[in-house]
Amino acid sequence: MSEKPFTYAASGVDIDAGERAVTLMRTAVEKTNRPEVVGGLGGFAGLFALDTAKYRTPLLASSTDGVGTKIALARQLDRHDTVGIDLVAMVVDDLVACGAEPLFLQDYVACGRVVPERIAAIVTGIAAGCTRAGAALVGGETAEHGDLMAPDDYDLAATAVGVVEADAVLGPERVRDGDVVVAMASSGFHSNGYSLVRRVVAAAGLDLAATPAGLDRPLGEVLLEPTRIYARDCLALVERFGVAGVHAYAHITGGGLAGNTARIVPDGLEAVLDRGTWALPPAVRLLEEHGVPREESERAFNCGVGMVGVVSPDVADDVVAALDERGVPAWVAGTVRPRTGDAAARPVGTYR
Repeated sequence: MSEKPFTYAASGVDIDAGERAVTLMRTAVEKTNRPEVVGGLGGFAGLFALDTAKYRTPLLASSTDGVGTKIALARQLDRHDTVGIDLVAMVVDDLVACGAEPLFLQDYVACGRVVPERIAAIVTGIAAGCTRAGAALVGGETAEHGDLMAPDDYDLAATAVGVVEADAVLGPERVRDGDVVVAMASSGFHSNGYSLVRRVVAAAGLDLAATPAGLDRPLGEVLLEPTRIYARDCLALVERFGVAGVHAYAHITGGGLAGNTARIVPDGLEAVLDRGTWALPPAVRLLEEHGVPREESERAFNCGVGMVGVVSPDVADDVVAALDERGVPAWVAGTVRPRTGDAAARPVGTYR
């Protein structure tokens, strides 16, 4: 037998640290509560009392995603309070693409070692994102995997659930010839393309603490800028203009603007997107200066557009004005017309 007793902590799982992390994050999580939340943090399951009387024919929608390798940048800069916002954005803005209101979210944090302050910073960011989206954070899991991950490694995932009326689901079935594509500005790279971003930064020897020409703050801050959350803004448009005015949304993530817009264009039509209606973000231009081809930028990055809406031409100008009033820069970026080629969405022209 071993001279020392075997303990869970010595095996890489510190229960006390996990409990301290929960104590540190509790206040932030409780601030996300909606009236429908039953119980509090610490139960074995999150309970949510869906008021079915509010809906005629409700459909539940769900989405699961993570943050990807942007986490490696957060670790490099030792800043962990923003990636939680990214995590929420990735799931709730997928939900709202079909017109669903995000109701609640559950997160999963896997780490090599529980550092209570770090875990609390991550989850506080998740709570901040939930508040922005109007979703309750009803529970989650922090798993310490000392045998599988290095002590400072961690990864994030989340699942969100939302609700939409069956006769108000948005998507390609509503898109028509002559519809207008409204672009909504991104806040940065959001949470896509970071394997490429980090490789270029390393190969070019770019200093994350320096401010390159064309940027207004250090490169590391620009790259860690959290993802804009559009959920409430998109829902406000549907509430104001109805499904007769707002036909579809596309969340611009991996695959870029054309690839994701194509997902909401029906057979026989195409979305033509005029690059000349907006400027390519300086951070994207910086990476292009260090070897990323334009074609690759448009596949890997959002290039300045984080969400698009396909709307009736009758309300397009009003939609843009409504978004601007809500603090979301927006503009008419293109139109839907009969397809003339193989692609369902294609950019034309050059960036301003």
